[in-house]
Amino acid sequence: MVAKQLANTRRLHFRNYRKTIRFKSFSFKGEMMRKRVFSAALACGLLAAMAAATAYAQLPGTTMRTTIPFDFSIRGKTLPAGVYEIRRVNDEPDVLLIANVNQRHERCAFNTEPVEARKIFGKGVVEFHRYGDSYFLSEIFADGEQTGRELRRSRQERDMRREMASNQTEPETVALAAY
Repeated sequence: MVAKQLANTRRLHFRNYRKTIRFKSFSFKGEMMRKRVFSAALACGLLAAMAAATAYAQLPGTTMRTTIPFDFSIRGKTLPAGVYEIRRVNDEPDVLLIANVNQRHERCAFNTEPVEARKIFGKGVVEFHRYGDSYFLSEIFADGEQTGRELRRSRQERDMRREMASNQTEPETVALAAY
């Protein structure tokens, strides 16, 4: 009878020990899964925040206005000096429209690409490349944003850049405030 009791005690003890091991291993797996889920959620959140910052550079309905004191070119079209509004065409941040406030027929739509600012400006900034007396719209930054929009260089601008490089001169960057 005593032998029977000892045998039952060992068996119960072994079962409890086994359950404890299983529980600890399950707990460790749960901890690892929780860390993986948390890191995936954090990565998705950061990605969404970066995408929202890029899209905010020109929200639909958001209009920037700037006074441009010289004639300038966009994609081969020359626009006269004046007060201009810059806004997005649709929900897509790639296409912007620049229109003269006083002469509505003076406008141009153009494709852009995202670009990071070298420094963050408190107000909106419109940048031009200057080659002699010719100005080409190059970058647009909304108020206080690090991500802006950059225009591709037109064929005319690339030709002028090559010509200046052969003369060993650099184009100037002209920045104008937008409000």
